[in-house]
Amino acid sequence: MLSDQELLRYSRQILLPQIDVDGQLRLKQGRVLIVGLGGLGSPVSLYLAAAGVGELHLADFDTVDLTNLQRQIVHDSNSVGQSKVDSAMARLSALNPDIRLVPHARALDEDSLAAAVAAVDLVLDCTDNFGTREAVNAACVAAGKPLVSGAAIRLEGQLSVFDPRRDDSPCYHCLYGHGSEAELTCSEAGVVGPLVGLVGSLQALEALKLIAGFGEPMVGRLLLVDALGSRFRELRVKRDPACEVCGARHA
Repeated sequence: MLSDQELLRYSRQILLPQIDVDGQLRLKQGRVLIVGLGGLGSPVSLYLAAAGVGELHLADFDTVDLTNLQRQIVHDSNSVGQSKVDSAMARLSALNPDIRLVPHARALDEDSLAAAVAAVDLVLDCTDNFGTREAVNAACVAAGKPLVSGAAIRLEGQLSVFDPRRDDSPCYHCLYGHGSEAELTCSEAGVVGPLVGLVGSLQALEALKLIAGFGEPMVGRLLLVDALGSRFRELRVKRDPACEVCGARHA
């Protein structure tokens, strides 16, 4: 049940008929893994904590650097040199002491990633490199857990949802294949802060929809964000029956 304090704290979203008390209870019971606590993971973690998602698993092996603060808003100047997980936990605990935070402050190998994914209901990929995204996708497909994937670099962003529980859903590999070895990171190519804030906020919204059970998640759709021209474009994405990651699961 929700306490009187919780009913008051979350009253503005409980007022929405699409969420109501039942949806808020589902959020309270939800368990989410956030992989990456940088530019995308910052708004994701802040909004999910504020919304009352009951258990947040926070994964990042890095420490806070001064160059992060231009966009990684869950951290502050006093966090420089700290583990990103420790920094985020302090901020999220202050924001909402009623939720449970589970730290993963080291790099996740295949086994630990599989265990981390198995322990939650939903995964958000907030990383900035293709290898980690591929590993997270494979773990989600194997465990049958939905994945909210976001990316942003320079002045361009992308967002999609991959849900292996649905027969019609593609996975990350269906869309991107093996990617490119020449892929750039934000530290090499640059990125504007509000863009990662926008994409991360949309990731958080998709997560709330999936957990609380309202709206239409972005399964089979890819949202492209052009920050330079303030334009949004949506592409349809189909599952690849021959995909080496998810193809056998739907055979």
